[in-house]
Amino acid sequence: MTQQVIIVGAPRSGTNMLRDVLTSAPGVSTWACDEINFVWKHKNLDIDHDEIPADRAGRVAEYLRTQFEARARRDNSDIVVEKTCATSLRVPFVAAALPEAKFIFIRRDGLDATASTMKRWNAEFDLRYTLKKVRYVPPTDFPRHLRDFVAKRLTQRLAGDARSEDNDLKVSTWWGPRPHDFKELQRHHPLEELAFIQWQRCVTQSADALGALDPARVLEVRYEDYVADPREGTRRCLEFMGAQERLDRTEVGQVMTSSVGKGRSQLGPEAVRRLEALGGSTLTRFGYA
Repeated sequence: MTQQVIIVGAPRSGTNMLRDVLTSAPGVSTWACDEINFVWKHKNLDIDHDEIPADRAGRVAEYLRTQFEARARRDNSDIVVEKTCATSLRVPFVAAALPEAKFIFIRRDGLDATASTMKRWNAEFDLRYTLKKVRYVPPTDFPRHLRDFVAKRLTQRLAGDARSEDNDLKVSTWWGPRPHDFKELQRHHPLEELAFIQWQRCVTQSADALGALDPARVLEVRYEDYVADPREGTRRCLEFMGAQERLDRTEVGQVMTSSVGKGRSQLGPEAVRRLEALGGSTLTRFGYA
């Protein structure tokens, strides 16, 4: 059976970086796009957020297992790594649907992640990026996703949000993992706070849910430690995956430390103080305050 490895993390927390390093190892593959939230949401489109409950796993478990096995066959791999940031809001669902899967939880300073997320929230439309993801939309779900996509782009254009990173912007659309109350959050918080609250929800819900699983299924990685010594961090991950002998054929040279502290600097001291007041307890819990 194919080893399923799920990378869990808030947006802009090193999930892409870690996936790219791990899938550079021989026999380790992934999908040819950034995320496959379309796949995870199949048969659960009646839920407009990403907190899919565990009792919904049965209706889609066979479909998800089939997707992982098909990916392994196409790539001639024995380990398939998947990274979709919204998974951080539905770990119990994923764990129930894929009971043999292992989870790597990567976490980063929430203030660094917030500054990076703000840049992505209203980024300009990227056709090539979108087409890569569209390839994996289940055919029966395509009309619904197309409708939602067109509505989002029109709303964003009419509101003039495109490319805006203003701290106090009241955004017209949502980007990234959606908590169950995302619409209410959007009404009451500016972009700066939304990005931080999103990080909070992702890391706290991930940590709580992963803590309830068999410890043998979970590995935690601190972003700042990983980039400081990527070879050691990769060794830990590969050992967890049962593939430690592939370390010397894994590309770790692309990992850099330049983003550590960058977000805090970009936000500036006033914004940092505001966000620490909003969620200092979460920063403290994860060692960032």
